Amino acid sequence: MAARKSPLFDTATTLGRITAFLGISGLAGVLAAGLLVPVAAAAGTGASASIQFFEELPAELELEALAQPTKILAADDSLIATLYEENRQPVTLDQVSPVMKDALIAIEDYRYYDHGGVDLEGIFGAIASNVSSGTSRGASTLTQQFVTNVLNDSARQNGGTVTLNGGGKSVGDKLREMKLAIAVEKELSKDEILEGYLNIVQFSGTSYGVQAASKYFFNVDAKDLNIQQSALLAGVVNGPTYYSPTENPERALERRNLVIDAMLTRGKITQEEHDAAVATDLGLDITPTLSGCVGADQAPYFCDYVSHLILNDPAYGETQEDRQKVLFRSGLTIKTTLDARVQAAAQTAVTETANPDTTDGKVGHTMVSLDPKTGNILSMAQNTRYNPEAGSGNTVLNFNVDQFDGGDPTKSLGGGGGFQPGSTYKPFTVAAWVEDGKALNQYLDGSKRTYPQGDRWEASCARGGQFEIQEEDGYTPQNYGDTNYRTTTVLDGLAQSLNTITMSSAKQLDLCRIRDIAYDLGVHQAKSSEGEEERFGFQPSALIGGGGEAAPMSMAKAFSGFANEGVVCDPRALTEVTAVDGTSYPVPAVSCDRKISQDVARGVNYATQEVMTDGSGQLLEYGDIPMAGKTGTNDARSQTWFMGYNSGMVTASWIGNWQGEGPDSSLSGLQIGGQVYPEIDGSLIAGPSWARFMQQIPGLYEGTPFVDPPRRMIDGTQRGTTPDVNNRGTGTRGSTGGTTGGTTGNNGSGGND
Repeated sequence: MAARKSPLFDTATTLGRITAFLGISGLAGVLAAGLLVPVAAAAGTGASASIQFFEELPAELELEALAQPTKILAADDSLIATLYEENRQPVTLDQVSPVMKDALIAIEDYRYYDHGGVDLEGIFGAIASNVSSGTSRGASTLTQQFVTNVLNDSARQNGGTVTLNGGGKSVGDKLREMKLAIAVEKELSKDEILEGYLNIVQFSGTSYGVQAASKYFFNVDAKDLNIQQSALLAGVVNGPTYYSPTENPERALERRNLVIDAMLTRGKITQEEHDAAVATDLGLDITPTLSGCVGADQAPYFCDYVSHLILNDPAYGETQEDRQKVLFRSGLTIKTTLDARVQAAAQTAVTETANPDTTDGKVGHTMVSLDPKTGNILSMAQNTRYNPEAGSGNTVLNFNVDQFDGGDPTKSLGGGGGFQPGSTYKPFTVAAWVEDGKALNQYLDGSKRTYPQGDRWEASCARGGQFEIQEEDGYTPQNYGDTNYRTTTVLDGLAQSLNTITMSSAKQLDLCRIRDIAYDLGVHQAKSSEGEEERFGFQPSALIGGGGEAAPMSMAKAFSGFANEGVVCDPRALTEVTAVDGTSYPVPAVSCDRKISQDVARGVNYATQEVMTDGSGQLLEYGDIPMAGKTGTNDARSQTWFMGYNSGMVTASWIGNWQGEGPDSSLSGLQIGGQVYPEIDGSLIAGPSWARFMQQIPGLYEGTPFVDPPRRMIDGTQRGTTPDVNNRGTGTRGSTGGTTGGTTGNNGSGGND
């Protein structure tokens, strides 16, 4: 009988297995020499070519800042959303359960506190085991694994190649890892290395570090992990997908129990603790930290707006890629102006009015509120679901804002492109009227008439200083319902939204001045993409909202100019931005400028309060505080608005067809909140939704009553105009809150609404 050969000397099998362990047979000698470098150097044996190769490898590990989640917070520090590429919540070692540390060391590197970064005994033991048994036991120490994770983290941050564990490493990779591990051990203590490892290692798809993993799998902090939970996490790091408790629970349970066995073998737990732990199930309590605005706790479209502001600002990096890295990996704390109370009320009103589950997918509804004295954005609500997946009621388009920041096509704001403002544009004609020294109670001929082809209107910005009607049939503005053509005051004309009165007043004014007042206050084309914010048209049809498409934010900004007595503040979302490393980023300061005179603003406020007491807003039940407002509807009945404001807050409520204009774009006949309306205007849905919003926030942003304009601006007594003998505007207005209810239309008043 032939003598049995020892497997360690059976070249037919041994060399193959050793080669498999080392990776590349041609470099096996290099690795072996490299392993002995510390020993060889101590013995003074000199350096072979292989040792020289090893010595020339980098000896310093560059530790970049670990990716940490960004948090976007409301003004009261409540969470809006968490943004991350890697969900990581760093902790110190004393914030990790002792059994978690024991479990990890027991299964991954039980001689961790005895070696200097590379465990020669473990390596040769693994070779012998693999050769004799045909298995593929590894030999990387926790320090080596830490090195690999650091290198991979750097690769992910800088677009490099991630090196996989196991068979994914070449001999060169392994040599570099070993030399860096030795270097790390010289610079960091064992506890520092272990802490670093526990914070950097991946436990699941996007959960990195032991704290994030503890919260995700068990909804507990890392300091509270028990034996079986610790063993599960210690087992998962060897293969986050292969041992995934959610994807492969049986495999995960087997791996967990193996770790518990190792803890018993290494004397870290008693037999009784061992038996109790292996008798439990996985005990999962999956609690994901949702990433991005899709998973926002509140205000997902405001979250999207804030994200775009950061990504557009060169203060966060020279390139879009740099800014993306800062936003998603730098652990920013972004404090914002959002008032969670106002936001909750706005979202409730918007959802109750046009819930996407009971509303046609074409119908959008938004509500955005500003503090007129600072420009602070208090709320930004939208009825659609912030979801990129196709589906009715899903969209990531933010209907509240422009497409581009400042008209710069390289700075997307994710906006929907704006909507025709309808009669909410009329107060700008009133502003030009009183600015020109004319009285609100001046009577004008509001009869139906046609302005013939060739009819000329003053327009200082046009060629020759005039605008000429081009249509062969002329231009014939009509009131709502083709009724209420009468002689009345400018004040009543705005309250009842009579198009013919708006045209009669504009015929006495410079069309370009009306356009420029609107622009100066903040109204511009929401699709502006030529590097600046583009003005609306100045043709007569523009005076009733047909001159362009405005975003609700810009309409709110413009009406803030009225509310703040002629001073306009830029909308502002950010109050403080800091990174986890202490870096502080600049945020826009409050920026306000006077755009119209105080008296002109007071004149407009006097007129828009009339809308609430005797016009299209008179039936809205919103509370007991003085308010001003204006309804708006475009000709196609596809866009409807209500602008409600006082000196404390300005709100734009819009509801319309966000999928475009055209003959079939009308909201009439579409389901909105489970109802179908045969005909729709701004006072029917957008207005009552605003009132529902106001009812939820009594005592907030009530402001002070508006001050009346000079008497001459009301009745013209100093200019010889004909006063309205029934004029009600002789003093500071008191409470204007309606008490009758809130869903009736124009009450036969006519107008464009």
